[in-house]
Amino acid sequence: MTLAELLGAARRKLAESGVEDAALDARLLVEHFTGTSRSDAIARPDRTIDPRTVAEVEAALARRCRGEPVHRILGFREFYGLRLSLSAETLEPRPDTEVLVDAVLPFMRDVASREGECRVLDLGTGTGAIALALLANVPGAVATGVDISDDALATAARNAVDLGLADRFRPKKSDWFAEISDRYHVIASNPPYIGSNEIAALQKEVRLFDPLRALDGGDDGLEPYRIIAAGAASHLEQGGLVVVEIGSTQRLEVGSIFADAGFRLVRALSDLAGNDRVLVFATA
Repeated sequence: MTLAELLGAARRKLAESGVEDAALDARLLVEHFTGTSRSDAIARPDRTIDPRTVAEVEAALARRCRGEPVHRILGFREFYGLRLSLSAETLEPRPDTEVLVDAVLPFMRDVASREGECRVLDLGTGTGAIALALLANVPGAVATGVDISDDALATAARNAVDLGLADRFRPKKSDWFAEISDRYHVIASNPPYIGSNEIAALQKEVRLFDPLRALDGGDDGLEPYRIIAAGAASHLEQGGLVVVEIGSTQRLEVGSIFADAGFRLVRALSDLAGNDRVLVFATA
């Protein structure tokens, strides 16, 4: 089978199964398993693909047709220009979360320039996406990535090594602030924020393949924010910031939770679709 034939067959298979973005997913899977690129498809469409590789692609396509997200199959996803490995107990990082990184980078650069170091606490670190993106863009920053999952912590640590950031990243097993004693200039989190009764209505790519613990925010989806708001002040340096990702309808509720805990809203940011996505707080 030629590369062009394999790409065409992959597109058709995914489209017939009702996969959105069938052409993109087909290309990503074919390129990954064949070791080719978009330029190869243009310059060498008649390149022969060996039967073993074709079988690997077909197995990957079958997984995608069953609903498994393409990046789960690939085993990695790009986030803020970084390639991050995924594992069973890590949330797949989404582009919307890059808004959170953008929100605090100027502040962190200022702190690092002024004090020689900026300390970050990433609660629910997962793949390490937030912490590692911040470290990659602020050489004077150090980060502690907190998670309750050993699998997630191992994945975050591996990503830090792969990105050359391990000397500034410390994985820490903790149930939120339970095992944390230090103070930080930035406390960041993309916590679970979906109501328990809403999980069943999620797309199967999310419901069946993202870890439930990274999705379920309790009965009203707000329980993690109550925990963060209650514990943040005792772990925040004077003048520090707390920055959280939120669900698109949660701005008022999350703002109220933090206000009741003695914080003021400094900034609210929207995602690429214009939905409320990130809130930045400072002590009142």
